[in-house]
Amino acid sequence: MVQQRKARWIPLGVIVLGVVLDLLTPADVTSAPLLIAAPVAAAPLLRLRGIIAVGVLAMTVHAILAWYDGTFGWQRGIANQLTLLAVTVLAVLINRSLEGRDARTRRARHIAAVAQSAVLPRPPSRLGELHIAARYVPAETEATIGGDLYVVQDTPHGVRVMVGDVRGKGLGAVRAVCADLGAFRYAADEAEDLPGLVAALERALQREADRRGGQERDEGFTTALIAEFADDLGVVRVVNRGHPPPVLLDAQGRATALEPSEEAPPLGMSDLGTWSCPVDTFPFPPGANLICYTDGVTEARDESGVFYDAAVRLPALVHHHVLTGCPASPEQILHLLIEDVGHHTGGRIQDDQALLALHRPPVPPHA
Repeated sequence: MVQQRKARWIPLGVIVLGVVLDLLTPADVTSAPLLIAAPVAAAPLLRLRGIIAVGVLAMTVHAILAWYDGTFGWQRGIANQLTLLAVTVLAVLINRSLEGRDARTRRARHIAAVAQSAVLPRPPSRLGELHIAARYVPAETEATIGGDLYVVQDTPHGVRVMVGDVRGKGLGAVRAVCADLGAFRYAADEAEDLPGLVAALERALQREADRRGGQERDEGFTTALIAEFADDLGVVRVVNRGHPPPVLLDAQGRATALEPSEEAPPLGMSDLGTWSCPVDTFPFPPGANLICYTDGVTEARDESGVFYDAAVRLPALVHHHVLTGCPASPEQILHLLIEDVGHHTGGRIQDDQALLALHRPPVPPHA
């Protein structure tokens, strides 16, 4: 926003430069071409009144300079004035065209945002004692919908969570996301345990791949992290299917990556064989946060090609909050994490990022 405000001074700077050059050069050298550039520079930067004002100012300055140099005749004066007038009109037309394009872009972004909220609704901020925060950061600001997903659901078997990343881009990935979310929402209520839930997701992805056919049939898959919290939130059970491991951030700010005990391939690859579905159980102490994310975080690289390591960075990010005795909220943790990834990459977001933070409140002092 600050840069945009500064850019609005460019047309005036062009006029000032034209005046300086005209005063420093001989009388037979005109700065009219530079003054003519001012309305053109104003077209994408200013509104209608501003463009007209720049055009009138450029014409006035040119007339004064030509009069001062004694060159205000038909060629040096009237012709240049008419050219300035024509260029100002052209700049107005360019501005109107740009405004129309921007309006269409804003409508497209609004439609994409509505589609994003429909395909990937934001989870509730709280389910029982579990506090939840979610963020989706697209790699391209123009595209707010992609192949990353998260879902949190309160079920008869406890709160169940999935964070995933569908292979591919575009509408094919969006269709796969819809299939994943639909299958999860149904199976999360019905499946007695996590292996049963994973099996239901596999079947749903297989059916979706059969419908799509072609390359999507052979290469479509979803990396997924599926978690289930005990009723008392004392433990979290995790199934990892080729996904970046989540990070457990305890109340003291210590971070631990919850690596799977056994590697397993992504969902949707059952044609290549069968695999066991190991369920790993981890303590989830009071005051802890479970931070889940897609590979847009783990594969973010700096200029030297070094990958981002959330388990290493998170303790430093929340250190101030731990020292002050004011724990960072799940929303604050995700905000700090996203900002730190941006600093790590120099602002070059290389892939979509879906992030989920799940927090167990600390035990009250009187308990």
